[in-house]
Amino acid sequence: MKLATLQQGGRDGTLVVVSRDLKRCRAVPAIARTMLAAMDDWATVEAQLRQVYEALNSGAIEGEAFDQNACHSPLPRTWQWADGSAYINHVELVRKARNAEVPESFYTDPLMYQGGSDGFIPPRGKVLAQEAWGIDFEAEVTVVTGDVPQGATPEQAAKAIRLVMLVNDVSLRNLIPAELAKGFGFFQSKPASAFSPVAVTPDELGEAWKDAKVHLPLVVHLNEQLFGKPNAGVDMTFDFGQLVAHVAKTRTLCAGSIVGSGTVSNKQGDLWGSSIANGGMGYCCLAEVRTYETIEQGKPATPFMKHGDRVRIEMFDGQGQSIFGQIENEVDTHGAA
Repeated sequence: MKLATLQQGGRDGTLVVVSRDLKRCRAVPAIARTMLAAMDDWATVEAQLRQVYEALNSGAIEGEAFDQNACHSPLPRTWQWADGSAYINHVELVRKARNAEVPESFYTDPLMYQGGSDGFIPPRGKVLAQEAWGIDFEAEVTVVTGDVPQGATPEQAAKAIRLVMLVNDVSLRNLIPAELAKGFGFFQSKPASAFSPVAVTPDELGEAWKDAKVHLPLVVHLNEQLFGKPNAGVDMTFDFGQLVAHVAKTRTLCAGSIVGSGTVSNKQGDLWGSSIANGGMGYCCLAEVRTYETIEQGKPATPFMKHGDRVRIEMFDGQGQSIFGQIENEVDTHGAA
């Protein structure tokens, strides 16, 4: 099943069921007006939403044209947004750029930060930031949970996963070192994130959803040039069951909580072969390519994002059909303070 939120009907938007091919949709106010309302009452409304989904796909109901440009993030705001760093290759590279060692515990205990969840950037929204802040994108996979009790096991946590989405977890790299040096974590360096137009139930992914991971390439374009296509199911040290359980170790999670994978990153033995241009899988953030350049050339050559730069993030099924629609964010330095 595929769901989205249109930017109409108030701050939390209007929930719509979307056809599998992303061409048609149907608002369902009699079932749930918003995505958050659906999450709160999932046990009751899921079957009703699936009936609408099946009718859209079969042509039993026509629905309306689905316009991704009219979408907000599936959850325009929610109770919890916790982002992990499950791809240790990414952690190793980024810390190497800071001449910092990776503690052994990172390989057995997930890294996690709590982001702001009171408002997200629409999938086609602009990133408002100054170039001096070191604007970067981070392409990731995320899940939305139902209620998760404190102390849930990874197996229990995996069963509580309701939806899967993509995200551009925006990072302001030049603000990170000073914030981390304070010993109190990210804040200004992690502004609002942008999620994919469409959220899907795990069963919609078919065989690509196994072991609480999405085994498909995550495709990133920067200014219309292919930048990365690493497989999200490869080199993921912690699966989503483990990530959700990590969040729930000391607290309960309310239905509608979002947990992210961290930047998707595949290990690539030949440094020069790691870029798309050199036959590699490429990257899901600028920090990684800048680290590779530093290793190979002594300093980074690729700049962070500038005014007017655009990043596009999406994922395709085995038939080449876009699953979640496209995140496409443009940098607007003129709108930044």
